[in-house]
Amino acid sequence: MKQIHDLKVEIFADGAYKARDVEIAVRQAVKQIHDLKVEIFADGADKAGMLEMYAKPFVKGFTTNPTLMRKAGVSNYETFAKDIIAAIPDRSISFEVFADDFVEMERQARRITKWGKNVSVKIPISNTKNESSVGLIRKLSHDGIALNITALCTLDQVQDVLDAVKGGAPCYVSLFAGRVADTGRDPVPLMTAAIKKLKAAPNTKLIWASPRELLNIFQADEIGCHVITVTNDILKKLPLVGKNMNEYSLETVKMFYEDGRAAGYSL
Repeated sequence: MKQIHDLKVEIFADGAYKARDVEIAVRQAVKQIHDLKVEIFADGADKAGMLEMYAKPFVKGFTTNPTLMRKAGVSNYETFAKDIIAAIPDRSISFEVFADDFVEMERQARRITKWGKNVSVKIPISNTKNESSVGLIRKLSHDGIALNITALCTLDQVQDVLDAVKGGAPCYVSLFAGRVADTGRDPVPLMTAAIKKLKAAPNTKLIWASPRELLNIFQADEIGCHVITVTNDILKKLPLVGKNMNEYSLETVKMFYEDGRAAGYSL
């Protein structure tokens, strides 16, 4: 893998950069949201935002985690979770354990799974000491608890999970493609290889986790990924799909002009 100083491409920093041009996605496959085979799960912990996404039929499920819940100001984990489950009773939703030792992880997992039939329990691939969670994952899976194994970044981790849950309860395998991309690596070959591995365990589904842009939805769909978790800010860009690029260019020019004028800049 190249280091940054080995690259031939010139890098210009853009302080207002938000996402790669969706023209790439449109060029590869201009699809409407209802044409996609990949299931879209909304990722978040803001109740209003979750309910906004629940109103959209193309959102098939929900995921959250302690980081998102803390960011959203959630103070009581169980109260929040049960409130959300009552409001969203008919779509898959994943809640994560937050312990670091496996005995307590197991206790929390067995409690969380009782909250609803649509609940999957998120278990991290390891604890903070880098001790593998595979033993606990195997036990819970074969005790009939639906799981969502999270924070995976390698194919070896995927294989370890598959070996543990094969023949067990339904299990999502969350491979963090966005974090892989953050390191300068193309996540598509990794996700494609993971899809092939999951064929050996029919009770599993691969999640393209932590996407960074709208394009990732089309990439996930193209390779046959089962699920992609998407935050509200990315989902709100869906109206851009198929947008006329000349119009988009002109809108951009107008935005720069209006912001410069509003700032009162002069030379």
